[in-house]
Amino acid sequence: MTMAFDPKLFEPSPEPEIPPGIDVEAEIERLRRTRNAVILAHYYQAPEIQDIADFVGDSLDLSRKAAATDAEVIAFCGVRFMAEVAKILSPDKTVVLPDARAGCSLEASCPPDEFARFRRAHPDHLAITYINCSAAVKAESDIIVTSSNAEHIIRQIPADQPILFAPDRHLGAYLARRTGREMLLWPGVCIVHERFSEREIVKLKAKYPDAPVAAHPECPESILTLADHVGSTSSILRFAAETPAKTIIVATEPHIIHQMRKVRPDKTFIGAPGADGNCNCNMCPFMAMNSMEKLYVALRDLKPRIEVPEDVRVRAVQPLERMLEMSPKGAPATDLSMIGEHRETVSADSPVG
Repeated sequence: MTMAFDPKLFEPSPEPEIPPGIDVEAEIERLRRTRNAVILAHYYQAPEIQDIADFVGDSLDLSRKAAATDAEVIAFCGVRFMAEVAKILSPDKTVVLPDARAGCSLEASCPPDEFARFRRAHPDHLAITYINCSAAVKAESDIIVTSSNAEHIIRQIPADQPILFAPDRHLGAYLARRTGREMLLWPGVCIVHERFSEREIVKLKAKYPDAPVAAHPECPESILTLADHVGSTSSILRFAAETPAKTIIVATEPHIIHQMRKVRPDKTFIGAPGADGNCNCNMCPFMAMNSMEKLYVALRDLKPRIEVPEDVRVRAVQPLERMLEMSPKGAPATDLSMIGEHRETVSADSPVG
């Protein structure tokens, strides 16, 4: 089932007018220094943005990396909820998002007022909430989780404690199967991972019989049953690097393949297609709203700024801190030291989740 969303949700901000003769990449480098800025890029960003970023990775670890720097400005090339997490963890830093309209279907599927009513209707349930949600929803939650630490955290919850899980119903259903826990699921979905086609993946597996399928747990169960590896983006990246297979079918947003090719240029990576056999429909339209030109203007003008009301921020910090307390310790990080000479790729499968 694909959820219906307002078409306006997918409209990016107009590309800014750049004066003739401006070298955008050079200006970004200059502004990075003069603004004392750190540039973060999620794995789902366009390759040119990944390549100019100081850190490339998953949302939470990117925010924690930025918080640990002495940067005064964080330019988060991702989507709004990710930039909000950066602001929650670094309230004294200026946080900018290149395109203010870069949202998320999971965030949009879980409005804070509706989630608050849902919680009030189930007061005996513990609210475990996927990090892909707004700051206001985080503030209404008991524990925040990522796709890499959710199972570990849920296994620590007493068996007699009812759980509600939001906003991704596919991730929630996957975790319920993995842990044997019944959970009340919010009906949200990621539009990217909903679009993968079981039929098209079966065709690919027939064409490449030795190629394993690596899938994100935001995919529907029909896709996950075909997968040889299910995990977060960083987990998929590590699997792609470490598996002896020379060809890998990748069922997540295809821009992560840019990092896979950097790590293992000797391998072939095939993006899982949608129902029409075309993988382009599986590119995140929200991640695509950012551009090099918008990043330049965001650093130049220090806007669009991300602000989180202090009362919301304080309440949202608490479930994030509880997540960190309950996350696995000593989990292996992805070894991607070969990427770049002065950039860094970070992993959400690190001990902090």
